[in-house]
Amino acid sequence: DNPTARLRPGSRKQKILKKLPVMLEVSRRFPNHHFVVAQAPGLEPSFYQSLMQPYPNISAVSGQTYALLSTASAALVTSGTATLETALFRVPEIICYKGNPISYYIARKLITIRFIGLVNLIMDKEVVKELIQHDLTVDKLSLELNRLLDDPVRKEELSRDYAELARILSMGGHASNNAAKLIASFLKGENLSEGSL
Repeated sequence: DNPTARLRPGSRKQKILKKLPVMLEVSRRFPNHHFVVAQAPGLEPSFYQSLMQPYPNISAVSGQTYALLSTASAALVTSGTATLETALFRVPEIICYKGNPISYYIARKLITIRFIGLVNLIMDKEVVKELIQHDLTVDKLSLELNRLLDDPVRKEELSRDYAELARILSMGGHASNNAAKLIASFLKGENLSEGSL
């Protein structure tokens, strides 16, 4: 079977419309890979079909998140808890975010954090590449995806960081408590997650 790239564009129509077209276009540069779009439970299939019509080789599925993550070679993921979920399945990923420019600018001024991805926030470094706003382009996304799929050094580095992330989350103490607080904050929509921008 060809390697599978999982597309997780989020659950809100406005957000999906900004990110999914870029994700889909990247698939043209990886003809030997199978791309699968994760459909949000509350959205009608026709919404995705209209966006995916020019890409007949891409499939869309709903309600099979864990099954697909267990076989994915890489994932393009929106910000939020999906980034942590993907990392805990040890799937190499790229965080993709594009929102309202004004809202994003205001949020960045009010919330002084270095990253928007939970994995990076917990690890306090850029474990997973974040392509945000104007950086989310087909060229940059293709370049980073190629690194995840074909660069053994990058794969090994990511594997080590994911193992450390799992260790932090599984142990007690200060680091684990901080991670739990970050996750709770995202779930409540109090940070730069899918629900707040």
